[in-house]
Amino acid sequence: MVNIIMHGCGGKMGHVVADLVKNDPDCQIVAGIDPTVPALDFPVFASPAECTVDADVIIDFSTATAVPALLDFAKEKQIPVVVCTTALSDETQAKLEETSKSVAVLKSANMSIGVNLLLDLVQRAAQILYDANFDIEVVEKHHNQKIDAPSGTAMALADAINTAMDEKFHYVYDRSQKREKRERTEIGIHAIRGGNIVGEHDVIFAGRDEVITLSHHASSREVFAVGAVKAAKFLAEQPVGLYSMKEVLA
Repeated sequence: MVNIIMHGCGGKMGHVVADLVKNDPDCQIVAGIDPTVPALDFPVFASPAECTVDADVIIDFSTATAVPALLDFAKEKQIPVVVCTTALSDETQAKLEETSKSVAVLKSANMSIGVNLLLDLVQRAAQILYDANFDIEVVEKHHNQKIDAPSGTAMALADAINTAMDEKFHYVYDRSQKREKRERTEIGIHAIRGGNIVGEHDVIFAGRDEVITLSHHASSREVFAVGAVKAAKFLAEQPVGLYSMKEVLA
């Protein structure tokens, strides 16, 4: 039985993860951390420093500003942590990497199993299609309450392509400020916000007289919870280090 602390248990994803774990015989949530301290089926603490419950792993779906304190807690208590929060600052990202030298840390821009497969597919597509003069654009759509743009997943897709192509691309987020033709080495990244769209990502490879689009559409938040729980079970058994969903899927 894997014992889980849910960091951000009062948020939408925290509730989805908690509901999913209820029906999983292999794990259980033994505590939650959230400043709102909601009434749930497990003890909830307002901050990591106040948490007195031990666990095998932490799942984090919170806010970027809450992650540094969680990393300190994970390091002090030697509890592996799955960080699902996006839009981390460079300073927090550096702290995450430093923490992984003391305790197992898993970071992914998107916990969906499908999105992590997409990250691999876009790399392979770019390596073939760029030399055939295909342009690359990334379009992401999310609900009107999402505060960061572009999404962490959109950036991860662009970064995956750039890595596979030896960092030859630069990113363009807004073409309204200049009137000029598209450059060969740019990836356009576009964010759409509206309604209750859970998450949609399209990577468009546009060539002469043909277009190839690789897409992922999430119909519910549960797809992210499934991946997070899968990652937590994996990480609970791993030694110190920095991990990603690639290791989980492997």
